[in-house]
Amino acid sequence: MPRNYRFVWLDVFATTALEGNQLAVFPDARGLTDDEMQAIARETHLSETTFVFPSDPNSDREHGFRTRIFAVLGEMPFAGHPTLGTANVLSEREGLSDVALLLRVGRIPVHFSERGGRKFGEMVQAEPEFGQTHDSKAVARALGVSPDDFDPSAPIQTVSTGVPFAMVPFRSIDVVSRLQPAWPSMEEYLRGTDAKYFYLLSRETVDRSATMHARMIFAGGDDPATGSAAGPAVAWMTKHALSKPEQSVLIEQGTEVHRTSRIYCRASLRDGRPTNVRVGGHSVPVIEGELRLS
Repeated sequence: MPRNYRFVWLDVFATTALEGNQLAVFPDARGLTDDEMQAIARETHLSETTFVFPSDPNSDREHGFRTRIFAVLGEMPFAGHPTLGTANVLSEREGLSDVALLLRVGRIPVHFSERGGRKFGEMVQAEPEFGQTHDSKAVARALGVSPDDFDPSAPIQTVSTGVPFAMVPFRSIDVVSRLQPAWPSMEEYLRGTDAKYFYLLSRETVDRSATMHARMIFAGGDDPATGSAAGPAVAWMTKHALSKPEQSVLIEQGTEVHRTSRIYCRASLRDGRPTNVRVGGHSVPVIEGELRLS
């Protein structure tokens, strides 16, 4: 007998359809095996696909909805735009202004309010962990740039709220936008560090209302929006006085691949340490459908 599974396709960190980062959400994935979820993620061929396993409604609302995140190449412990988009779908289905997801990194709460006449979600990420400071000459070789291209006002440093990113500040948006690094050289460098990816940043922006311009390049190309990097980025900015505690920081990303994303983030500072990292944005549903497995 065929099994049918409803899904919602959203553009996350966007207010306009066909911008932001794409996500497919299966709000009731009960009955799917690990192999089937991985195969579905390959079928959607998005950066991530999420699967929710509802249980007791009261428990789900109080403790969180058990959710798994799959990329094409495997399961992810945490990712930003899948967390926000999945919570948005559950908020609409359940009529909730507060939704928590139970992910492999733990419980991630998301609060929904209204901003600019649209529904706005903001997640609280795990406490930031600061890792190694990277040698600028070695990073320059890995990215195929000059060390002089880096902004010296803050170090190249690994920060994680679930996924470790090396924050790389550049002087110029032109260098960031034109950059065409080879993933093998990036991966070779990263394998010897505590970071999994680079997050490329510039205080020069396309949109004057934005605080930072960002790119995240991985084996599959450019990521239109990386919420799991935006949290570490605002923690890093707060630590190194590139933003003030509780300042609302707007990171623009995805312009190089024509999928403009707007990621809002902020962090507190307690005893000189960034804490209470929050990342938010809008989501736009664009497709609803049903997957049939026979």
